[in-house]
Amino acid sequence: MAVFAEDVNLAGYTTLRLGGPARRFVEATTEDELVAAVRKADDEGEPLLVLGGGSNLVVSDDGFAGTVVHVGTRGTERASAEGDTVLVRVQAGEDWDPFVARCVSDGLAGVECLSGIPGRVGATPIQNVGAYGQDVSETIVAVRAYDREARAVVTLDRDACRFTYRHSVFKGNDRYVVLDVTYALHEAEESQPVAYAELARKLGVQPGDRVTLKEARHAVLELRQGKGMVLDPADPDTRSAGSFFTNPILDPGQLAELERRVAERLGPDAVFPRYPEAGDRVKTSAAWLIDRAGFGKGHARGPARISTKHTLALTNPGDARTADLLALAREVRDGVRDAFGVELVNEPVLVGVTL
Repeated sequence: MAVFAEDVNLAGYTTLRLGGPARRFVEATTEDELVAAVRKADDEGEPLLVLGGGSNLVVSDDGFAGTVVHVGTRGTERASAEGDTVLVRVQAGEDWDPFVARCVSDGLAGVECLSGIPGRVGATPIQNVGAYGQDVSETIVAVRAYDREARAVVTLDRDACRFTYRHSVFKGNDRYVVLDVTYALHEAEESQPVAYAELARKLGVQPGDRVTLKEARHAVLELRQGKGMVLDPADPDTRSAGSFFTNPILDPGQLAELERRVAERLGPDAVFPRYPEAGDRVKTSAAWLIDRAGFGKGHARGPARISTKHTLALTNPGDARTADLLALAREVRDGVRDAFGVELVNEPVLVGVTL
C-alpha cells in the first residue's frame, strides 16, 4: 500500500539537498500504486510532481504546493532477442548505477560508459541520459508509461520517444509518467567502441577500440570521481545536479559569431572545442565557455559555488538555498552570453523556479 505524508521537505530527496516542503507526498512501490496516485492527483485537480532519485532537479525554496509521487518501483526482467541481443525491462524506480553494474557483471554491453550517473531508471529516457560517448537512446527500444491524457498505460517505441540531445518527448511534458524501460543490450566481454576521446586517453586506447566492460566502467567511474560527479557524502562538490548546463549546439551563423568572439577575446590563434552534429551544426563545450568567460572552478556567489573539480557543476557546499544556486546560475549564463554570444540552457528540471 502506498505511503502518504504531508509537508515532507524535498531537500532530503534531491542530490543538491535543496527545496522546500511538498504539501502531499506519496511513496509508490508498485506500478498500481504509482498509477493510482497519479490518477488521484489528476482527479482532484492537484498539481503533480513525479520524483525519482532527485539528481536532476532544482526545487523552489517554497517547495511544491501539490502532490509529489516518489517512484519506488523495483524489478528487472531479462529476455533473449535475436542473436546476441538481450532485452532487459527495468522498473522506473530501480537505481541506475546498480543496474549498470549488474549489466557489466553479467556481460551485457551498451550502458557501461553511463556508469556512476546518479538517479533512477525512469529518468533516463526523459533527458536521454548520456556520457562519455553513449546515450540511452542507443539502447532503449520501448518505454511503458501512464498517459495522463488518455488515462491509460501505453508503450512508446524508440521513434515515438523522439530522442534528441538531452531531450525527448517526455521532457518538459507532464503527459507521460514512465513506468518501465526496455533496453536492448549485447552479450559481450568487450565494451561498445570507445567513442569519447577523454575516455580513450584514460584507457590508453584509440577512439573506436574496445576494452573489457569492467575496464570501461572502472575508467568512467575514475573520470567522474575526479570531476565530483559520483555521489559522495564526504565530498561537498558532489552536492550538485551534475552538469547544470547542456553543451550548446550551434548553427553555422552562431558558430561564425562564436569564432569572431573567441578571436576578439582570446586572440586570433585561440581554438575552442567543436564536434560535428547533424544538419551542418556543431556542438561546443559549455565547460570551456564558462571557464573562458571568467568563471573558474570554485567560483562562488554567496553560499553557492561552482565545483572545485568541474565548471559545469553548480554546488551547494553546505547552507545554500535554491535562490542562491539560481543567482549563481544566472551570473554564469549571463556572463557566457556577454562574452561569447552563446545562451546556455539548464539541464536540470526546475520546479517552481525559472532562470
